[in-house]
Amino acid sequence: MSRRTRVIAASGVGFLWALALLWGAAQFVRLPVFTLMPTIMTAFLAPGLVTAAMVMRVATRRLGDEEMLAGGALHGAAAVDQRVLQNTVEQLVLALCIWPAAAVLLAEAGPGVIVTLGAGFVLARVVFWVGYHRAPLLRVVGFAATFWPTVLVALWALWRLTGGIG
Repeated sequence: MSRRTRVIAASGVGFLWALALLWGAAQFVRLPVFTLMPTIMTAFLAPGLVTAAMVMRVATRRLGDEEMLAGGALHGAAAVDQRVLQNTVEQLVLALCIWPAAAVLLAEAGPGVIVTLGAGFVLARVVFWVGYHRAPLLRVVGFAATFWPTVLVALWALWRLTGGIG
């Protein structure tokens, strides 16, 4: 199997994760609609904590190297962690722009979906982080498993907005 085929397959695993995550949220995670605003306000706590862990990891890696400690360019594992952090910030910005509106537009499913998205984000980012250090295909899975839930929930919300059912 070619590298491109393996990467596409790994991305497909992340896409399937996204479908399962959103389906599971819609089917099994029921929170009262009146919890929508508190849920939106707290759904980003877990993603924020994993991002804080990444910031801390980059900072602690600097401590082990005089050049990096003095503000020099990151290298080695520190540079990898910086790339993971950068991508995580990008994914978090997408989530911050999309999830709150999606939660509102999804009405009764909104609170459960946004809580599930927050938990799924953390799991996917950890897979991405580990994959970046250990296994490139896990990195692809982690990226796709973070990206596709946000895109799919946006499409679902837009479909609801235009009169779709579900």
